[in-house]
Amino acid sequence: MASEEHSERRDRNPGRGAALRAFARFVLCGGGVGVASSFAVAGLAHSVPWALANALVTVVSTVLATELHARFTFGAGGRATWRQHMQSAGSAAAAYAVTCGAMLALQQLVAAPGAVLEQVVYLSASALAGVARFAVLRVVVFARGRRPRTVPEGASRPVAVPVTRTAAPAGTATLCPAA
Repeated sequence: MASEEHSERRDRNPGRGAALRAFARFVLCGGGVGVASSFAVAGLAHSVPWALANALVTVVSTVLATELHARFTFGAGGRATWRQHMQSAGSAAAAYAVTCGAMLALQQLVAAPGAVLEQVVYLSASALAGVARFAVLRVVVFARGRRPRTVPEGASRPVAVPVTRTAAPAGTATLCPAA
Protein backbone atom coordinates (compact mmCIF):
# COMPACT_ATOMS: atom_id res chain seq x y z
CA MET A 1 0.00 0.00 0.00
CA ALA A 2 2.80 2.40 0.87
CA SER A 3 4.47 1.97 -2.52
CA GLU A 4 1.13 2.56 -4.29
CA GLU A 5 0.67 5.74 -2.27
CA HIS A 6 4.21 6.91 -3.12
CA SER A 7 3.66 6.13 -6.80
CA GLU A 8 0.35 8.00 -6.76
CA ARG A 9 1.99 11.10 -5.21
CA ARG A 10 4.82 10.95 -7.77
CA ASP A 11 2.32 10.73 -10.63
CA ARG A 12 0.42 13.78 -9.36
CA ASN A 13 3.57 15.94 -9.41
CA PRO A 14 6.10 14.48 -11.87
CA GLY A 15 8.18 17.68 -11.99
CA ARG A 16 8.89 17.62 -8.26
CA GLY A 17 11.28 14.66 -8.48
CA ALA A 18 13.11 16.21 -11.41
CA ALA A 19 13.39 19.51 -9.55
CA LEU A 20 14.80 17.78 -6.47
CA ARG A 21 17.35 15.87 -8.56
CA ALA A 22 18.33 19.10 -10.36
CA PHE A 23 18.67 20.86 -6.99
CA ALA A 24 20.91 18.05 -5.70
CA ARG A 25 23.12 18.40 -8.80
CA PHE A 26 23.05 22.20 -8.38
CA VAL A 27 24.24 21.86 -4.79
CA LEU A 28 27.02 19.45 -5.77
CA CYS A 29 28.26 21.48 -8.76
CA GLY A 30 27.54 24.99 -7.51
CA GLY A 31 28.30 24.18 -3.90
CA GLY A 32 31.63 22.62 -4.82
CA VAL A 33 32.56 25.67 -6.85
CA GLY A 34 31.28 27.89 -4.02
CA VAL A 35 33.39 26.20 -1.34
CA ALA A 36 36.48 26.36 -3.56
CA SER A 37 35.65 30.02 -4.24
CA SER A 38 35.46 30.85 -0.55
CA PHE A 39 39.01 29.59 -0.06
CA ALA A 40 40.16 31.40 -3.20
CA VAL A 41 38.63 34.68 -1.97
CA ALA A 42 40.25 34.27 1.44
CA GLY A 43 43.64 33.58 -0.11
CA LEU A 44 43.41 36.33 -2.71
CA ALA A 45 42.19 38.87 -0.14
CA HIS A 46 45.66 38.84 1.44
CA SER A 47 47.08 40.60 -1.62
CA VAL A 48 44.13 42.66 -2.93
CA PRO A 49 41.10 44.30 -1.27
CA TRP A 50 38.41 41.79 -0.29
CA ALA A 51 35.75 43.26 -2.61
CA LEU A 52 38.12 42.97 -5.60
CA ALA A 53 39.08 39.41 -4.63
CA ASN A 54 35.39 38.52 -4.36
CA ALA A 55 34.65 40.13 -7.74
CA LEU A 56 37.47 38.27 -9.52
CA VAL A 57 36.59 34.93 -7.95
CA THR A 58 32.89 35.52 -8.66
CA VAL A 59 33.58 36.03 -12.38
CA VAL A 60 35.71 32.91 -12.71
CA SER A 61 33.43 30.76 -10.56
CA THR A 62 30.32 31.97 -12.42
CA VAL A 63 31.74 30.93 -15.79
CA LEU A 64 32.78 27.56 -14.40
CA ALA A 65 29.49 26.95 -12.56
CA THR A 66 27.41 27.98 -15.60
CA GLU A 67 29.25 25.43 -17.73
CA LEU A 68 28.72 22.74 -15.09
CA HIS A 69 25.03 23.62 -14.76
CA ALA A 70 24.52 23.56 -18.53
CA ARG A 71 26.20 20.18 -18.87
CA PHE A 72 25.03 18.37 -15.74
CA THR A 73 22.56 20.21 -13.51
CA PHE A 74 19.81 21.16 -15.93
CA GLY A 75 20.30 18.43 -18.49
CA ALA A 76 21.25 20.58 -21.45
CA GLY A 77 24.11 18.16 -22.13
CA GLY A 78 26.23 20.70 -23.95
CA ARG A 79 28.10 23.91 -23.42
CA ALA A 80 26.32 26.98 -22.15
CA THR A 81 25.44 29.62 -24.74
CA TRP A 82 26.51 33.25 -24.47
CA ARG A 83 22.92 34.14 -23.58
CA GLN A 84 22.97 31.65 -20.72
CA HIS A 85 26.32 32.98 -19.52
CA MET A 86 25.01 36.55 -19.56
CA GLN A 87 21.79 35.65 -17.73
CA SER A 88 23.74 33.61 -15.21
CA ALA A 89 26.08 36.56 -14.73
CA GLY A 90 23.08 38.71 -13.80
CA SER A 91 22.09 36.31 -11.04
CA ALA A 92 25.72 36.08 -9.96
CA ALA A 93 25.87 39.88 -9.67
CA ALA A 94 22.96 39.72 -7.24
CA ALA A 95 24.75 36.95 -5.31
CA TYR A 96 27.89 39.10 -5.26
CA ALA A 97 25.89 41.95 -3.73
CA VAL A 98 24.50 39.60 -1.07
CA THR A 99 27.95 38.26 -0.11
CA CYS A 100 29.49 41.73 -0.07
CA GLY A 101 26.62 43.06 2.03
CA ALA A 102 26.98 40.21 4.50
CA MET A 103 30.72 40.74 4.83
CA LEU A 104 30.31 44.52 5.21
CA ALA A 105 27.70 43.93 7.90
CA LEU A 106 30.07 41.54 9.66
CA GLN A 107 32.84 44.17 9.57
CA GLN A 108 30.46 46.71 11.12
CA LEU A 109 29.28 44.33 13.85
CA VAL A 110 32.57 42.62 14.77
CA ALA A 111 35.78 44.66 15.07
CA ALA A 112 38.16 41.82 14.19
CA PRO A 113 36.29 38.74 13.00
CA GLY A 114 38.31 35.55 12.78
CA ALA A 115 38.72 33.48 9.64
CA VAL A 116 36.18 30.89 10.79
CA LEU A 117 33.49 33.53 11.43
CA GLU A 118 34.22 35.14 8.07
CA GLN A 119 33.83 31.76 6.35
CA VAL A 120 30.57 31.03 8.18
CA VAL A 121 29.11 34.42 7.19
CA TYR A 122 30.37 34.19 3.61
CA LEU A 123 29.14 30.64 3.08
CA SER A 124 25.78 31.38 4.71
CA ALA A 125 25.26 34.39 2.44
CA SER A 126 26.38 32.29 -0.54
CA ALA A 127 23.90 29.54 0.37
CA LEU A 128 21.04 32.02 0.59
CA ALA A 129 21.98 33.56 -2.74
CA GLY A 130 22.47 30.07 -4.17
CA VAL A 131 18.88 29.04 -3.52
CA ALA A 132 17.66 32.14 -5.35
CA ARG A 133 20.12 31.47 -8.19
CA PHE A 134 18.82 27.90 -8.56
CA ALA A 135 15.31 29.21 -9.08
CA VAL A 136 16.46 31.79 -11.65
CA LEU A 137 18.64 29.32 -13.52
CA ARG A 138 15.95 26.63 -13.61
CA VAL A 139 13.03 28.88 -14.51
CA VAL A 140 14.74 31.44 -16.76
CA VAL A 141 18.26 30.62 -17.92
CA PHE A 142 18.00 26.91 -18.75
CA ALA A 143 14.23 26.68 -19.21
CA ARG A 144 14.31 26.51 -23.03
CA GLY A 145 15.99 23.12 -23.10
CA ARG A 146 13.32 21.50 -20.94
CA ARG A 147 10.39 19.55 -22.30
CA PRO A 148 6.96 21.19 -22.11
CA ARG A 149 4.81 20.11 -19.21
CA THR A 150 2.21 17.49 -19.88
CA VAL A 151 -1.42 18.29 -19.26
CA PRO A 152 -2.76 16.38 -16.21
CA GLU A 153 -5.32 13.67 -16.89
CA GLY A 154 -8.84 15.07 -17.01
CA ALA A 155 -7.69 18.61 -17.77
CA SER A 156 -8.79 20.24 -20.98
CA ARG A 157 -6.22 20.66 -23.70
CA PRO A 158 -6.07 23.62 -26.06
CA VAL A 159 -7.33 22.77 -29.51
CA ALA A 160 -5.54 23.97 -32.61
CA VAL A 161 -8.01 25.58 -34.98
CA PRO A 162 -6.78 26.07 -38.54
CA VAL A 163 -7.29 29.62 -39.75
CA THR A 164 -7.49 30.31 -43.44
CA ARG A 165 -7.37 33.69 -45.04
CA THR A 166 -9.43 34.56 -48.02
CA ALA A 167 -8.83 37.43 -50.31
CA ALA A 168 -11.45 40.16 -50.50
CA PRO A 169 -13.28 40.41 -53.82
CA ALA A 170 -11.67 42.80 -56.26
CA GLY A 171 -12.66 46.40 -55.70
CA THR A 172 -13.68 45.88 -52.06
CA ALA A 173 -12.01 48.04 -49.44
CA THR A 174 -10.45 46.11 -46.55
CA LEU A 175 -10.08 47.32 -43.00
CA CYS A 176 -6.73 45.69 -42.48
CA PRO A 177 -4.32 45.49 -45.38
CA ALA A 178 -2.39 42.19 -45.60
CA ALA A 179 0.81 42.28 -43.65
